[in-house]
Amino acid sequence: MIELADVGVVVGEVTLLAPVSAVVGRGDALVVRGRNGSGKSTLLRVLAGSRKPSTGTVRIDGAGVVERDRGFRRRVAVMIGLPPMASDLTVFDHVMLVSATWSDDTSTAAGRARDVVAELGLGSLGERFPHELSSGQTQLFGLALVLARPFEVLILDEPEQRLDPEHVDSVIRVLRALRDGGATMVVATHSQVIADELADRTLQLDAA
Repeated sequence: MIELADVGVVVGEVTLLAPVSAVVGRGDALVVRGRNGSGKSTLLRVLAGSRKPSTGTVRIDGAGVVERDRGFRRRVAVMIGLPPMASDLTVFDHVMLVSATWSDDTSTAAGRARDVVAELGLGSLGERFPHELSSGQTQLFGLALVLARPFEVLILDEPEQRLDPEHVDSVIRVLRALRDGGATMVVATHSQVIADELADRTLQLDAA
């Protein structure tokens, strides 16, 4: 599903990502590990199409990465940092908007939005505004916005940020169910628990 061949990123004389290669099968989860500055987020941005590699090639489902192509965006869902949020829309309004925008059947959008909010433990917070959430709740809200839409490939940068161990376990359960349902994942994380529970294979960027 995902092929990386000698993908590297260099800006001026600074190497943001040393060349890496990997193959991720359909329905598998690749966990990317490494210290801060090793290039984890840079690699995810290359996969998401928001940064072009200086070397190498990237293919997802046999095609090149083109961020502005709607077909690519429909296949690939990305969370690198928190998504934009509108101060005058509630948590459920946001999730419903994403679900309805991407749904082929708008009659099912509300149900999907409710399911995602409930799966991440946000059901009681649906009528709150973003500024009324704690940092951990905001992280879960960001994940809900990504998971409310259809996708074949899921790219997540440190989904455990701001979360206590109980909520990390909840996120792992949700992601594992998605993987087992056929979603392909690339997850950058500092969490050994996420790596142990989710990874079909691990890419260690600072192994040398």
